[in-house]
Amino acid sequence: MKGAKITAIGAYVPARRLTNSDLEQMVDTNEEWIVQRTGIRERRISREDEYTSDLCTAAVQDLMKRYGKSVQDVDMILVATSTPDFSFPSVASILQNRLGIPVTAGAVDLSAACAGFVYALHTAHAYVASGLHRKVLVLGADTLSKITDYTDRSTCILFGDGAGAVLLESGGLVDGFAGFHLGSDGSGAHHVYHPGLSHVVNEVDLIDTGKLVQNGREVFRWAVRTVPQGVQQVLDSAGATLEQVDWFIPHSANLRMIEPICERMNYPLEQALYSLEYFGNTSAASIPLALDLGIRAGKVLNGQQVLLYGFGAGLAHAGQLLRLTLDTEVSPPAPL
Repeated sequence: MKGAKITAIGAYVPARRLTNSDLEQMVDTNEEWIVQRTGIRERRISREDEYTSDLCTAAVQDLMKRYGKSVQDVDMILVATSTPDFSFPSVASILQNRLGIPVTAGAVDLSAACAGFVYALHTAHAYVASGLHRKVLVLGADTLSKITDYTDRSTCILFGDGAGAVLLESGGLVDGFAGFHLGSDGSGAHHVYHPGLSHVVNEVDLIDTGKLVQNGREVFRWAVRTVPQGVQQVLDSAGATLEQVDWFIPHSANLRMIEPICERMNYPLEQALYSLEYFGNTSAASIPLALDLGIRAGKVLNGQQVLLYGFGAGLAHAGQLLRLTLDTEVSPPAPL
């Protein structure tokens, strides 16, 4: 097995801000109600002609500029998204052409909703550690605003758009990946969904509004129960303890969900990083955005141990413990 390490990171969010005050003009809600129940103050919304591939392109360009990286020798592209530009072709294939990555590189999208980035990272690590690939571009990106029902106050207050990208490279004997845990409970698949070709899952007839549907109460209960157990599985697989984890980065679904998760784990909330306050729930993008924000703020440093945990529709979840191994930035990041 070869070592693998994350050497660079990039991020992008659209320019348009959708504030809680804006939502007050759209549905029966208010600033205090939203902040108390979610911790969200703003979210970024893509333009009508701006899609997931566009957000991904900008995130990779940010990565290249900050770390002086080239993608001309990337040999695999993995994009975690639930909102691709098309059912097919994949966002990864669009990126290969747009970024001038060689046609000999593999390109594929992964669908694991809000757990997608961690699943993609796990897959990329397997590719590099096995020696099958040397340089993998991994992205988590979604434009959930395009499938959000802005007449439903229970969901429209949550979601925003964004993209995060990391470069995973062969690191000789140095492996930045310590442990992982994956899981899925398909019996709860009908609690979060976007309508497709079928309208029945688990013998439940689904509502088809053409938009995202979520049973927030059930997802909350599942996540608060499942994530602490999964985190312990990650630690056990790495032979590590929670005290050795410098930063915990869960999926930024809702701050009121992160709080009880940390409480059950007896982990300090101030060491949990999230991107939801000004970006909302960005699905597969939420974890790389939170990691990037921590790096930009000078909180997350090389050599520290970071535990990522994604969870969402499926009901799929995935955790990864890694040691940060970024190359030195050659250009300061532009403000998000």
